[in-house]
Amino acid sequence: MNYKKFAEDIVTLVGGENNITSLTHCATRLRFNLKDNNKANTEEIKKRKGVMGVAAKGGQYQVIIGSDVANVYKEIMAITNLEDSSKSNEKDDRKPLAKVIDTVSGIFTPILPAITAAGMLKAVLSVLIAFNLITKESQTYQVINFMADAAFYFLPILLASSAAKKFKTNQYMAMMLGGILLHPSFVSMVDAAKEAGTSLKVFGLPISLASYSSSVLPIILIVWFMSYIEPIADKISPKAIKFFSKPLITALITGIIGLVVIGPIGYLISDKVGSAIKALEAVAGWLVPTLVGALTPLLVATGTHYGLVPIGINNRMTLGYDTIIYPGMLASNVAQGGAALAVALKSKKTEIKQLASSAGITAVCGITEPALYGINIRFRKPLYSAIIGGAVGGLFLGIFGVRNYTGGSPGLLTLPSYIGGNSMSDFIYAIIGATISIVVSFVACLVLYKDEEEAVEENLNSQEKTIKSVNMTTIKAPLTGAAVSLKNVNDPVFSDEIMGKGIAIIPTEGKVFSPINGTVEKIYDTKHAIALKDDNGLEMMIHIGLDTVKLEGKHFNVHVNKGDKVTVGKLLVDFDVKKIKEEGYDTITPIVITNSREFSEILAIDDKTVKYGEDIIKIIK
Repeated sequence: MNYKKFAEDIVTLVGGENNITSLTHCATRLRFNLKDNNKANTEEIKKRKGVMGVAAKGGQYQVIIGSDVANVYKEIMAITNLEDSSKSNEKDDRKPLAKVIDTVSGIFTPILPAITAAGMLKAVLSVLIAFNLITKESQTYQVINFMADAAFYFLPILLASSAAKKFKTNQYMAMMLGGILLHPSFVSMVDAAKEAGTSLKVFGLPISLASYSSSVLPIILIVWFMSYIEPIADKISPKAIKFFSKPLITALITGIIGLVVIGPIGYLISDKVGSAIKALEAVAGWLVPTLVGALTPLLVATGTHYGLVPIGINNRMTLGYDTIIYPGMLASNVAQGGAALAVALKSKKTEIKQLASSAGITAVCGITEPALYGINIRFRKPLYSAIIGGAVGGLFLGIFGVRNYTGGSPGLLTLPSYIGGNSMSDFIYAIIGATISIVVSFVACLVLYKDEEEAVEENLNSQEKTIKSVNMTTIKAPLTGAAVSLKNVNDPVFSDEIMGKGIAIIPTEGKVFSPINGTVEKIYDTKHAIALKDDNGLEMMIHIGLDTVKLEGKHFNVHVNKGDKVTVGKLLVDFDVKKIKEEGYDTITPIVITNSREFSEILAIDDKTVKYGEDIIKIIK
């Protein structure tokens, strides 16, 4: 792949650099914050080779790339000036929930490699200990152990850095605040005060005797507070000494308030969350892992799964282990891999088999986006299978209270992160739970999945054979061309089925014939669209091209009038395909059932070339 050219195309298609307020990336996707999502050409982005999908959710515009995402991100940063554009003061009109999700995602996404590395190092140590290759007393163990502990112990500093970028405040001042919480002198003072039963004070204000190593929430709240103090310090500082006074005021006020008020509040909230989860574990420990196992694919699709990551980290920091988030995600991730591998086995299409096999392997290892967007969501039945497998596996892991001790990207490669405690039972149950998830989703997908053309044909045939007592209407193709799904229409009114369900045809001939026996209900003055109604009450619209209303009837000839009775095959409109294209308009023609809600099933055959008069839609009352 030519990463530079690809990066240039993506920037252009999201509306240009001026439309980007910030950009981050995770393991598989570019995460844009755009000033106006409507300026992004989503359909064109999806068509680009190398793009697995697009998700505009959680306040972010996400372009799913796969394992090449870091290379694409690097090229985008090289050809743009997004360090400056990320500081834009554009008004944010997003809903509060979208802002929260975007903030959590933006803070945790950059530090995930460090957390993953630390978790994997811990997992390696667990394996070495389990096979008696080293002992806990050996220097090798001690060195690798403190290397792994570094990311967890200094987590407040890592979070301070990413939070500062998200809250648009000074990154290094934020890291200093993280350092304050972890400074050896502060830690020693807290330990001494606890031992002596005394207290700590600054200017007479009491400092909570809390430990902030490995904590999550306190530093995020402190940096958020700093983002308000820093502009005030800038405003009140005299120009001549601003270089000195601004950081002094910011550090002094934020540091003291952080130690006295904000840090303890964050610590208390984290502790209460941990206690609540422990209480939930005692009452219904199986429930949350089951839900996480089932729903994680939907959370990943919307980008909201990052809201669960801090909970899992907080559990390990406060309780020493996590029994709900990472076990549930383990079941979900490997289940998605199992479903994709079933598609690889069952599909008769070489391209699908190759994509499904590679995506399936990646998913069982812990990275699910290629399987989720490339296979599971695309064909739906694998997604349903993954949800079933994830729920069953999550239920098993929840029932046995399986504990995750070190984190990492949930998958087969991080199974050693379940080694801990006084026995190997968590590790063994984690293997069993992962196996259950894979097997259940694999078998379910083998039963449910069929290649698209085969599935549609079977569905139509079965409907025709079994529903004889139901009134069925057949819609003929009104013109010749390539029949495609409405999702391929670059207009949300049609692609989101706002007007109704149906199909679209990319015409190769400029003649529209009546697809039904009925009446001409309306002919638009600009001749680009016609509404029909059949004798059984079915209402439909044929809309020739997109934005062709602007042609004001040019290149169109209408052969019927409003109120005319028409039969199948009657010429309604002819138009000049070539000239309309030369004018710069898309000639794709949606055929929409405008009263779709009155029917139980509307089944369309798309992704094939059709001639006018062929059956393309079956409608069941």
